[in-house]
Amino acid sequence: MKHNIFLALVIALGLLSCTNRTKSKQEKKPNVLFFLVDDLGWMDVGYNGSVFYETPNIDQLSNEGVRFNNAYATHPRCVPSRYSLVTGRYPARAQMPGPGEGKLNPTKGVYPGDEARLEADEVTIADAMRAGGYTTFFAGKWHLAFSGTMPEDVGFDINVAGGHAGSPISFFAPYNESHRTTKKKPIEGLDDAPDGEYLTDRITDETIQFLNNHQATHPEKPFFAYVSHYAVHEPIEAKQEHVDKFEAKKKSMTYTGEPFIEEGTGTTKMHQDNATYAGMVYSMDESLGRITETLKQLGQLDNTIIIFFSDNGGLSNRGFNPRRVATSNYPLRAGKGHLYEGGVREPMIVKWPGITKKGMQSNALVTGNDFFPTILEMVGLEPLPQAHLDGESVVWALKEQLNPNPERAVFWHSPVDRPHATGDSNSTAIRKGPYKLIEFYDQDIVELYNIEEDTEEKYDLSEQLPEVKRALLEELYQWRIDVNAYMKK
Repeated sequence: MKHNIFLALVIALGLLSCTNRTKSKQEKKPNVLFFLVDDLGWMDVGYNGSVFYETPNIDQLSNEGVRFNNAYATHPRCVPSRYSLVTGRYPARAQMPGPGEGKLNPTKGVYPGDEARLEADEVTIADAMRAGGYTTFFAGKWHLAFSGTMPEDVGFDINVAGGHAGSPISFFAPYNESHRTTKKKPIEGLDDAPDGEYLTDRITDETIQFLNNHQATHPEKPFFAYVSHYAVHEPIEAKQEHVDKFEAKKKSMTYTGEPFIEEGTGTTKMHQDNATYAGMVYSMDESLGRITETLKQLGQLDNTIIIFFSDNGGLSNRGFNPRRVATSNYPLRAGKGHLYEGGVREPMIVKWPGITKKGMQSNALVTGNDFFPTILEMVGLEPLPQAHLDGESVVWALKEQLNPNPERAVFWHSPVDRPHATGDSNSTAIRKGPYKLIEFYDQDIVELYNIEEDTEEKYDLSEQLPEVKRALLEELYQWRIDVNAYMKK
């Protein structure tokens, strides 16, 4: 649901007025670094058990902050999930994805069902942070600009490389040229890239330059830096030295079981054995390490909240059209495009200096909607419930109050299936407490799992627990009505 411009202006001006009245009485607010990875799976990081990929900086962050074990994207694909991250709203409220048939649009090079509906008059986390006295910086993948809404239209002071593109033509410069036929949108604003430059490194360099400039020119002002990597999305391309490193490592690996299993309308990859993808993950991890080191050198590390997240599950599935897949999410089921755990459960870490304790873990149920209100509370700004309508602050889970929130229900709605691409079907899901129910409504199939006892989603309990099934279905149906969810005909 859209806000009109007048309401957004009133909220922003009111928040700014409140901030100005108290600024003189407060110390500098904490900086915020939101580090977002594209298509990174739950099992793609070392601290969750990957033995092939190497993520030393992410693992170090997990040792220094709070690791969330039940953190979810609001959708198993990029655009709808990213909409929630900046608005605090379920994408189904904006009928996203959809309407569309899930077919390639020959003029735009996108799937109609994924076209973004973020309007410039919606209040975003960047609007609120800027109104609260923050310098706001965005770098990397935006992918919410099909309606013309760019990061600078919704609260970001600086935008580097954010635009229409959902993935680069190549991770190596020149980014805006192609050696093959493609409908992909080019990366905007990086025409000066020297040949061979690696995109993950460039986004890191731009972020470091911002941090240095900000410290030199406005050391008294806090910043909100939203670093949104195009990695580790396709195309699967890594620096050669990293590919060589992991090709050598793969020779020492031992894999058991079948490399692929049947899933949906296609197959699911079961082994993490792609050396090029491992190199992409490694470069992304290096990015976090370089940015963290810069914060340390600038004397800002102890006053910077760091949040690590991914927008959806790892690309482990292919449909009936053969395609290259990147990773395996096992023991989670399926991956990108699916409402099983592999498609929506995400690695999430929050380090809040002076508040979070080292090595903490939380079982709180968290979704991408929650970052907006949580960040506002962390930095001492007033909530904007009319904006982040579906988000809930989880600050309580950062303060050693580790009891989960068993009465909370979270939802997913995926009405534009891609049986040809990732092998998924139209579906809606709910998780409440230990139970997760998925309705494949086109097929009249309902599945029920106890996620706490069956993380792999092997054992469908829909027949054994009819009352649980009935109650969750009723709540799911009511939610779809409440948000006016799009149902593809």
